Amino acid sequence: MSPDASTQNSTLAGHLLDQYAGRIARARRPYVLGLSGLQGSGKSTLAREMKAQAETRGWPCEVLSLDDFYYSRSEREVLAHQIHPLLRTRGVPGTHEIELLLSVLAALPQASDKLPVSYPRFDKGRDTRVAPSKWPKVIRPPKLVILEGWALGLRPQLQAALDEPVNSLERDEDPEGIWRHWVNKQLRAYQPLWRKLDALIVLQAPNWEIVRRWRSQQEEDLLARHAPLAMDADTMVRFLAHYERLSRHALATLKEQADTSVEYDDDRHVIALNHS
Repeated sequence: MSPDASTQNSTLAGHLLDQYAGRIARARRPYVLGLSGLQGSGKSTLAREMKAQAETRGWPCEVLSLDDFYYSRSEREVLAHQIHPLLRTRGVPGTHEIELLLSVLAALPQASDKLPVSYPRFDKGRDTRVAPSKWPKVIRPPKLVILEGWALGLRPQLQAALDEPVNSLERDEDPEGIWRHWVNKQLRAYQPLWRKLDALIVLQAPNWEIVRRWRSQQEEDLLARHAPLAMDADTMVRFLAHYERLSRHALATLKEQADTSVEYDDDRHVIALNHS
């Protein structure tokens, strides 16, 4: 991360914590703050910075990532056989173990040495979960929980919006719409999780083309580090096509649902901060 980006993240984290400080301090249970941003928007880095600053304020904080709750590769293989081959690829609604995430959130207020709460870690380089013995353990109730994820807060699309494919992947590999209708239906199962959020912060990218560029830059970094399953440019294009429909839907709808929206320009500089 460049020094400018690091400074921006630090400043933004402080502003966001200031905005919610009163509510966090008054909460009688862990305050759950949702941080929603599309691929490459920097939500994981921002969440880490917010955690560091929260703890300097005396608030024990845990960061949970929706990405860590992806089903393992073998479980997605089952979905691919039973429902549709495109479910082999992680990312879309229906490829996360939402019940596990809900159970972790429910257990955190009682976390202790005797009742530690563990939660999964997902290794994107190997496209599967790490062994449960390596999962983080929480042994005290957090004051703040930051839940970050790419589709956080998203509501299902209207059925009519599913009729036309948005890209060649949908046109060629989901011509009857089975995959996209199933994925859209799965979003309903995510709504109880969204209702657990005390507030929702949305990192708003300018458009889908910029999101694609940001996410490709991330993958180039993985390639440079020789991550086992890092994707080349062509593989990356196909991978992102799985996300395009709901990413466009998020860009069009999430800002209006947010308690706070952070607007970025093409180079990820913050250009506006809006509180509802």
